[in-house]
Amino acid sequence: MDLELNGKVAIVTGGSEGIGRAAAERLAAEGCNVIIAGRRADVLAAAASEITAHGKGTVLPVAGDIGEEGAVQRLVDAAVSRFGRLDILVNNAGTSLAKPFASTTRADWDTDFGVKVWAAMELIQAAIPEMRKQGGGRIINVTSIAGRTPAANSLPTSVARAAGIALTKALSKDLAADNILVNTVCIGFIKSGQHERRYARQGLSVGDRPLDDIYAEEAKRRGVPLGRVGEAREAGDVITFLASARASYLTGIAINIDGGTSPVL
Repeated sequence: MDLELNGKVAIVTGGSEGIGRAAAERLAAEGCNVIIAGRRADVLAAAASEITAHGKGTVLPVAGDIGEEGAVQRLVDAAVSRFGRLDILVNNAGTSLAKPFASTTRADWDTDFGVKVWAAMELIQAAIPEMRKQGGGRIINVTSIAGRTPAANSLPTSVARAAGIALTKALSKDLAADNILVNTVCIGFIKSGQHERRYARQGLSVGDRPLDDIYAEEAKRRGVPLGRVGEAREAGDVITFLASARASYLTGIAINIDGGTSPVL
């Protein structure tokens, strides 16, 4: 299936590892030129080099915190100055900050919303004029099933993700006339460096047993119907499809990538 992505230009935030990297890999494999953003310059540069070596498109790393003033515009400027256009935006940056409500602080809420909501909104605003020049575009917001069915002790991240889902729906209406399609993928339990670093902090020694065993135990504990943890590439494939010409009549939708975990559609 030709996704008609050759020569398109994408920005992927949180692109150094996990779902962001997987999306960048798949987009580059289809011929996209990709800007990947992340805070760790060394990890980001290595990812860009490896993806470019195996893909059809070029991957350019832009290191920095997208929550900082001016960072969003630098990303868009980098895409346009290097590749001359911008067609696709994948808002993927953000870590999970989940705790009981009584334990949350204003700083927790400001930090979580700062990256997942405010920075994403600013990046979308900066991207829209460039997408309009191309006659349309694709915006894919990476959110979470927690935004649809929040669990106990899931704040502030579940509320930030709910905001991202609502933003997706509203923007799909606002931008439809510009042929800018806006969708979200609601992530469940997917393998990532974030999980692995959390296991290490919790004293789960990855070195003493295979990481796959730890993931398998977690999948069972969480009651994932498919009985396993998702692979980042599986999310990357869905994101790439939504960015493609084959998804030209899809906008304002939320797709669960969760192995059947969420109790709602």
